Amino acid sequence: MKHPVDVHVGKRIRHRRWISGTTQQQLADQVGIKFQQIQKYETGMNRVSASRLWDIAHALGVDVSFFFEGLDAALIEGDGTSMPSDILSDKEALDLLRSYYAIPENQRRRLFDLARVLSEAA
Repeated sequence: MKHPVDVHVGKRIRHRRWISGTTQQQLADQVGIKFQQIQKYETGMNRVSASRLWDIAHALGVDVSFFFEGLDAALIEGDGTSMPSDILSDKEALDLLRSYYAIPENQRRRLFDLARVLSEAA
């Protein structure tokens, strides 16, 4: 059975890899493993060792702590939100995120404020 921490770390690896535009093969090459191993890490099927997580963090340009951000909230079940349990596996959500970060910062801030007001009104 997959451990929730391994699943969360795997999702964060996939998220950062996707945001940076890095393929599984490219990441695997950078850390010296096969891309299938990256797949197993991203699904939580295999646990990432500390030294491998260090290498992955370096390759993706983040601190190791990045992979643990939001872990406490992710482990809380039934938090009352309507968000899918795995938002990072939703292609539409990822496309939206990529498009959002392509918008210039001042316009992005205005769009964020609009989205917040609309969500509060719903």
